[in-house]
Amino acid sequence: MSEASPSSRYSASASFRHNQTPINAVLLVQLGTPEAAEPAAVRRYLAQFLADPRVVEIPRLLWMMILHGIILRFRPAASAKKYASIWTAQGSPLALHTVAQADALAQRMKATYPGLSVRYAMRYGEPSIVRVMRELRDAGMQRLLVLPLYPQYAASTTATVWDEVFTELKRWRNMPELRMVRSFHRDQAYIESLAARIREHWAVKGRGEKLVFSFHGVPKRSLMLGDPYHCECHVTARLLAQALGLSADAYQVTFQSRFGRAEWLQPYTEPSLIDLAGQGIKRVDVFCPGFVSDCLETLEEIAQEARHAFLEAGGEHFEYISCVNNRADFIEALAGRIHRSTSDWQTPEAIEPSSTQAAEERLKRARALGADR
Repeated sequence: MSEASPSSRYSASASFRHNQTPINAVLLVQLGTPEAAEPAAVRRYLAQFLADPRVVEIPRLLWMMILHGIILRFRPAASAKKYASIWTAQGSPLALHTVAQADALAQRMKATYPGLSVRYAMRYGEPSIVRVMRELRDAGMQRLLVLPLYPQYAASTTATVWDEVFTELKRWRNMPELRMVRSFHRDQAYIESLAARIREHWAVKGRGEKLVFSFHGVPKRSLMLGDPYHCECHVTARLLAQALGLSADAYQVTFQSRFGRAEWLQPYTEPSLIDLAGQGIKRVDVFCPGFVSDCLETLEEIAQEARHAFLEAGGEHFEYISCVNNRADFIEALAGRIHRSTSDWQTPEAIEPSSTQAAEERLKRARALGADR
């Protein structure tokens, strides 16, 4: 891959050839994960994640002093223990599920969109967005659809992906056609995949007295400043409850993963579960519709910590319902979203001839005009 030369601020692919077959690509983007459940790896991950100004919106200088002077000194060791409790022999659950999703989607797209390249990247950690975008450029990418794996839009998640993509493209001389999926919080196929996952769990484990939808929290200040995340979470929950045929009192929406002392979106998940136990609710089912892959926030925070809190408060049965991960119906939902976003890319006039003969003809014409490759 090529970087900008000393005489130019813009870079281009070093491997481009006129007989290279152009490709269209989809880039799935997930939040990211430490490379290992060890303090040093967690520290590197948190340093990148928490330094993003969209993730923590307080005065920059003050936050950098807090981050490097306090948080990165003490939090990595505690967080590493949490990661260790959910780590697998193959590594991070989030990474494993993301790889499986990308692989399954690539196989699915072969049937209806041959030649589409499906890749994944992590917003924080590896493989980075920059690395994968440059690999796609070297492979001949001419069109790119970026699909963040965040169903509900938030400035601290989806927008950070856009920031990174735009920042990288600002360095490129030859940019691809770019499209972005903003969210899919109300896509019918996504809602149906969530509902199918819950029904499947109930068919095996039975149904609890209350179904709790736990979404990742954000500071309340974000909502007050115009972030639509809170609204989109409630839309997802309402549509999912309708798909399941639930009455208003059969489910509850809560928010988890509060960080710091500021007020976040309420009600908070763990206190809500304690309150339900206090009301005499003996069994709850908890599902996280905002997470498409099981990860630290679902496997440790909900399946372990929240379970413990509910049982300690007098509850008797806690069921965590796992994420959709790489379920076929969820992969089908992603495929449908991709087709809707790129339908005009698949028309005959939008597809360049890809035969060897056509490629060599392009190279021959380019050389006649003075090109060397």
